[in-house]
Amino acid sequence: MRDIKIPEQRHPEKQRRADSPQPKKPDWIRVKAPGGKGYAETAKIMRENKLVTVCEEAGCPNLGECWSQGHATMMIMGEVCTRACTFCNIATGKPPEDLDAFEPGRVAHAVEKLGLNHVVITSVDRDDVEDGGADHFAQTIRAIRHRSPATTIEILTPDFIKCAPEALETVVAARPDVFNHNLETVPGLYPEVRPGARYFHSLRLLQRVKELDPRMFTKSGIMVGLGEDRQSVMQVMDDMRAADIDFLTIGQYLQPTPKHHRVDRFVTPDEFASYEKAAFGKGFLMVSATPLTRSSYHAGDDFARLRAAREARLSAG
Repeated sequence: MRDIKIPEQRHPEKQRRADSPQPKKPDWIRVKAPGGKGYAETAKIMRENKLVTVCEEAGCPNLGECWSQGHATMMIMGEVCTRACTFCNIATGKPPEDLDAFEPGRVAHAVEKLGLNHVVITSVDRDDVEDGGADHFAQTIRAIRHRSPATTIEILTPDFIKCAPEALETVVAARPDVFNHNLETVPGLYPEVRPGARYFHSLRLLQRVKELDPRMFTKSGIMVGLGEDRQSVMQVMDDMRAADIDFLTIGQYLQPTPKHHRVDRFVTPDEFASYEKAAFGKGFLMVSATPLTRSSYHAGDDFARLRAAREARLSAG
């Protein structure tokens, strides 16, 4: 049995890759080490309910800030992903276990215990499961609704690329408040960065969510600093707006280990501000573009702004 806490065993498929030096982070990317009473309480609830968080598994730089406020993004369907994206620090390989039928209930219990107004639920890719875990997502949404009916729910899903169309329909029918699926990068970098996925499939997935439920908020994000240029980022924005995506996130890619995709460069805060201005100009209801932006960073506050922006636009129109 491999130990996924050991880098060599966590990412067996990356061990033949040449090392890429990890450049020193600029001042605008440094964060405080996690700690404090709120952090400890969140960690305790996660452990008591035997839950996995993407905050820990992906090595998120905002973990300390979010957990100190009782905000944690729960990752369902195990801690081993069937994909091998070169940017991602989540363990890869064949998942050792089937889906846990009791997990939706444990997630709902943790959401209630934390008293969350807004929760983000994500997952590993489970290409070994016929519906990609769609029903598991739906059960988790329903369990949270039962225990915490006032909590708004945001999901960050896989692409369900190997599944029948009914998989996506199952998730949308469970009525999350926000459906997020990240494009991650520009299409030209997919073969290297996201080899198991297809750019236009992911785009179409989000477009189809809107077709199934026009009132559901859709959200997607990309990382910069992987080797893209400004023109390709602008094209992704246009593609997203053509798919009627409401909310765009853009954050700086940070290299987890020397075996992962190299950091091409650190994008400056001024460039992020320029991306944000351009995105709002293209019609997104909500944009978060900063070096430390991640899909679920400040998600609750952003959801309130997203909802207000839609109401304002409907009133004006």
